[in-house]
Amino acid sequence: MSIQNPLAPDATAGRTGPPGDLERTGRFGTAQFILIGLGGLILLSFVRAVTGASPLTAGGTVGATVALAVPIGLAGLGGLWSERSGVVNIGLEGMMILGTFFGADFAYFSHSPWMGILGGVLGGLIGGLVHAVATITFGVDQIVSGVAITILATGLARYLAGVFFTGQGGGGPTQSPSIPQFQALKVPGAESFFGKIEAHHWLVVSDVAGLLRGLTTTLTPFTILMILLFPLTWFLLWRTAFGLRLRSCGENPAAAESLGVPVYRMKYIAVMVSGVLAGLGGAFLADFAGIYREGQTGGRGFIGLAAMIFGNWRPGGLAAGAGLFGYTDAVQSRGQAKSVHALLLLVALLLVAVGGYLLWRRRLRPAIAGLVGAVLVFIWYSVTNDIPVEFVPYTPYIITLLVLAVASQRLRMPAADGIPWRKGQGS
Repeated sequence: MSIQNPLAPDATAGRTGPPGDLERTGRFGTAQFILIGLGGLILLSFVRAVTGASPLTAGGTVGATVALAVPIGLAGLGGLWSERSGVVNIGLEGMMILGTFFGADFAYFSHSPWMGILGGVLGGLIGGLVHAVATITFGVDQIVSGVAITILATGLARYLAGVFFTGQGGGGPTQSPSIPQFQALKVPGAESFFGKIEAHHWLVVSDVAGLLRGLTTTLTPFTILMILLFPLTWFLLWRTAFGLRLRSCGENPAAAESLGVPVYRMKYIAVMVSGVLAGLGGAFLADFAGIYREGQTGGRGFIGLAAMIFGNWRPGGLAAGAGLFGYTDAVQSRGQAKSVHALLLLVALLLVAVGGYLLWRRRLRPAIAGLVGAVLVFIWYSVTNDIPVEFVPYTPYIITLLVLAVASQRLRMPAADGIPWRKGQGS
């Protein structure tokens, strides 16, 4: 495989990566994503109006969606950095665990939520450095290393919590005392103005008002800073010479080395940044809850990996995947069974849209499968009035699995992802 000289930025017209980065040329652009987003909002507004499930587009749901999506997105972003350099990192869950503990510990003893961010960076960096040394320097199997880090992080966090939080007013081996939190930045007058429009339940207009109310009254400085990491990652990895070199290590490290790229150094940087991002996700969880608790990550490191795969190893798609999980989690936590039942109608309509698109592309078999699925889901919606309570908490996980199944046909991982490499291997 030939790659462009990684010592200079990619100047290929109309491309966003090196020639070796053989991604589908027909992927959606910014305009297409905007149109899809507008179409999804209109469809969601229609479902809300038909079912009367107002929590679907309420401002509180929007705020909860962002808060629930950010830690998943940060874990996925960490996975993206690591895997774009060719190193699989399933230890993101462990790095998030370290981030929750160190974030809470720093925030509590310094009485500042800003120090909690520093703690999350430190905790994640420790996990990332261990994974880098094990896999890059010593060649330990990347999956084994990731699993080991998660197991070790769980035990280490419990031990350190017992040391630092026992006797600290409600703290102990499984939780911390209450920690200082970031406060939401509220735009003056936004709550009442958008709230009044939202209360009218007008089609689309009230839903847009709910969206704007959620974005202008619930975001914290921490949330805004973390969201900015997504466009920053896109710029660094797809618009700079540094990013081109790093991604070349995940496509063909031997060819990159022959062109003077310090492959080991690039992999180390990527895996350590991966740990920092996961640690920030853990610190965000502790700040959002105002406390550290054992098991607080709840598998979000693994869900972040699923969001990364759904996003085809790109920041925009990753953000969409994290947002999807965050939204379904927010709906089930705020609206319970009625709103989850309304999502059945939304899923049926989306399957009809996907089936129609596939028919237009003359892909008969998947189109028929999509339309049949739409009919089955609509029948389920029509003959029931609610969703069993036991089913509700698992809705986000089921939605994630379904989306991954649908998206699997267009995925393309970095060519050398997960393949062990030693210096001079290609010579």
